[in-house]
Amino acid sequence: MGFTALDYQARCKAYGIDPGPVDGIWGPRTREAVQRLQEKEGARRPEDLFHPSGLHRIIMHWTAGAYGDIALERQSYHLLIDQHGRGIPGIYAPEANANTSDGRYAPHTRALNTGSIGVALDAMAGARESPFDPGSAPITDDQERGLINEVADLCRTYDIPVSRWTVLTHAEVQPTLGVWQRNKWDIRWLPGYPGVKDAVEIGDVLRAKIKAQLS
Repeated sequence: MGFTALDYQARCKAYGIDPGPVDGIWGPRTREAVQRLQEKEGARRPEDLFHPSGLHRIIMHWTAGAYGDIALERQSYHLLIDQHGRGIPGIYAPEANANTSDGRYAPHTRALNTGSIGVALDAMAGARESPFDPGSAPITDDQERGLINEVADLCRTYDIPVSRWTVLTHAEVQPTLGVWQRNKWDIRWLPGYPGVKDAVEIGDVLRAKIKAQLS
């Protein structure tokens, strides 16, 4: 399986090694950062920096649907979190997204499905960004807790470090990784917030809770 320059840049960033801009372009700084990370991790080959499955990123979503999973949602995400915080497996296992060339994978994130696990809160039907309205199926506290638990478990399983570049919300994909996402704003609201927040701010809140769960 092949990893892109963006994948390596994100991995280096996650481990505190600066590859330069996270822009998906191979350059001397990126090559040097990969070499430094190999030395740090004792990896013989660059691809050994990743889990053998090839999965290296988790993207968190909401379905923008009503409570209660449907076939389209199960096809689009590897895992759904219902309003009670329970995890519902999608049609495709995460490993299906290690290589998307056969067309049999969960298409959760535009132009960033390869290597990415998609987890979605089954919520936010009819939600409006501005003026903010959470719609008829707002995210519940149980759902948020379920998301934290499930993502932490996926991080353990696939050796995915918790960072802005490797565990992020759909709304963070464009500003953080530079991959255009058609103005997606999930997840920019959580229970207890009066309105939407900056994507990275909400992402940092979730990552802090995931890290706490892992520790």
